[in-house]
Amino acid sequence: MDRSYWRTVSLVTMWQIAASICYYTIFAATPFFRDAFGLSRFSVGIVVTTLTLGYAVFLLPLGALTDRFGERLTLTVGLVGLATGSLLVAGAPTYALLLAAVFVLGSLYGTAIPGTNKAVFDRIEPGRQNLAMGIKQVGVTGGSGISALLVTGLAGALFHRAGFLVAAGVGAVVAVVFYVGYSSDGSGGTADYPDFGALLSNRPYVVLTTAGLFLGAALFTTTGYTVLYVEESIGASVAFGGVVLALVQLFGSVGRVLTGWLSDVLPGEPRVRIGSLLVAQTLGSAVMFVVVASTTTERGAAIAFAVLGFFVLGYTGVYYSVMATLVSADEMGGATAGGQLALTSGALVAP
Repeated sequence: MDRSYWRTVSLVTMWQIAASICYYTIFAATPFFRDAFGLSRFSVGIVVTTLTLGYAVFLLPLGALTDRFGERLTLTVGLVGLATGSLLVAGAPTYALLLAAVFVLGSLYGTAIPGTNKAVFDRIEPGRQNLAMGIKQVGVTGGSGISALLVTGLAGALFHRAGFLVAAGVGAVVAVVFYVGYSSDGSGGTADYPDFGALLSNRPYVVLTTAGLFLGAALFTTTGYTVLYVEESIGASVAFGGVVLALVQLFGSVGRVLTGWLSDVLPGEPRVRIGSLLVAQTLGSAVMFVVVASTTTERGAAIAFAVLGFFVLGYTGVYYSVMATLVSADEMGGATAGGQLALTSGALVAP
């Protein structure tokens, strides 16, 4: 059983890392897009918006397809699509084609949350699912960190699009490994698409999804504005701001694993104990935003942002774990797609 557990966790986490490497290359490459196409700051912002739009538009339909066809097929096709999208971005000769390629890349990342969450809850027994969810979610921050090193590092050593080619290669190889190594899951357990009417009538689910809009705003505010805040409000260098952002991601990963483990081992009814952890992380995030706003030194900012990262980046695994207690297994893909859509939409209300 332990072997099966770690096999599933390893494959799903490896998939998440590879997918995040492909997706997050766009964020690291924005300065290179600006220089290559002579873009204004506004035009660079449109690139990121197009990426996120593709993601948001396809989350729900891809979640439904995950329920219909199962996570093995949808995750494999999704990762192949992400690798293809990375190649399209690398080869885009004009700004218009760059936007089209970025939209394709973002849309295929919509397979990530529904597929990987369904894999965890389908393949891992209750009592161990939440730790697995936390480990899997570390793949997001891990992949984003690797993508930044790929794009910026290879740009200096080779050329600015080399990172996209490497990301595409990683995605293609991991897609093959995942398809071969992951046990067949048939058609996903149902021949129908999720009953979204039933989901909308599930009041706790609707409340949690609505809360995801504000949780997402907090998450994107933190990841998107840490460097700017440290530079402008603390008076530190951009390089130091990058170190602080790395600390935010590191402690966010710790938060995901620790709260996932606590969700499994704490006593009580699953919905209550996991929901309580999510509430605690939300309150901790609110307190730390106040603390961050009151810091005036570099050391104080680094410590405050690290603790903030533990709470605000560490809640995502618990968020989906709570959601899993509110919906049936057959609705898992579509339901988590709806939750991720709410979190992604939070980027639009981030200041």
